[in-house]
Amino acid sequence: MTVRVLIVDDSATMRSLIAATLRQDPEIEIVGQAGDPLQAREAIKQLNPDVITLDVEMPNMNGIEFLEKIMRLRPMPVIMVSTLTKQGAEVTLEALELGAFDCIAKPSTGGLHAFDGLAEKVKAAAKAKVRPRSTNTAATAPVQKNYRPDGRILAIGSSTGGVEALITVLSQFPANCPATVITQHMPPSFTKSFAERLNRLCAPEVAEATEGAPVVPGKVYIAPGGAAHLEIGGVGALRCRLREGENVNGHRPSVDVLFQSVVKAVGGRSIGVILTGMGRDGASGLLAMRQAGASTLGQDESSCVVYGMPKVAYELGGVEKQVSLQKMAPAILHLSNADNRERV
Repeated sequence: MTVRVLIVDDSATMRSLIAATLRQDPEIEIVGQAGDPLQAREAIKQLNPDVITLDVEMPNMNGIEFLEKIMRLRPMPVIMVSTLTKQGAEVTLEALELGAFDCIAKPSTGGLHAFDGLAEKVKAAAKAKVRPRSTNTAATAPVQKNYRPDGRILAIGSSTGGVEALITVLSQFPANCPATVITQHMPPSFTKSFAERLNRLCAPEVAEATEGAPVVPGKVYIAPGGAAHLEIGGVGALRCRLREGENVNGHRPSVDVLFQSVVKAVGGRSIGVILTGMGRDGASGLLAMRQAGASTLGQDESSCVVYGMPKVAYELGGVEKQVSLQKMAPAILHLSNADNRERV
């Protein structure tokens, strides 16, 4: 099936670059282009596209305002196209919370490789569940009472749909949550803004991981996007390690690299969680964690934006139990509570 795409961007150059990139894929058809949301609104009515690429900053109505209208009146898959500035990152994160499928960064230079990966995201978006989300995605369920961390390390991997998923999970954590390390696939410079956003929304302290940061209860670290692989290690006191290296499974940072480092550092004294996302990153690492004796959880299909990474991990045997997004935090806290000895 051909995926019909509408490109919305106030820059003719960007529209041309996006169109040139997508036209290389025979399964994608560019049905229209629009320079602002007002033109886009009419184009949506006339062309009924399967997927929209939407610029974050545009005249007449910004991308967030337009996205809110789309998700309220005519929900459909939207991929946000953003600058790598701090402001661009913060607005894009808001868009992802509102229901945008994914984001892609505007390139600093042109060329046909400027938007590598966009075609795969567009095709995945066309198949994804579109669920409008409010600006307040923080979960309302109470955290587990009388929580006492048992010392296990929690490692989480996520990708497409991970912004909403991580907010939902972490917002239910108490201030003394398990020591947590997370690899979420995001463009460079976005993860710092995301960590700051999570820190405002959640009881634990959330920060972008830095070299040597202590891995202790009450601390949550997000791997820096595009810079290095996040690992944990150390003799006695565990710390974050940022290691340069090639992409793994097409990603840097890679979920597999994080999970494998947890196995080496603490073995079965850990919990592995894989959330919504495209591809297979994290599947083999989660299996290694389970084989080492760790408890492992995977987000179930019905609550995933994209049931890709969790599906591969489950089929590979890495997932001990599948859990819905809303029940993921209670499941993690139950497993890591020193007062609970039985498994979920």
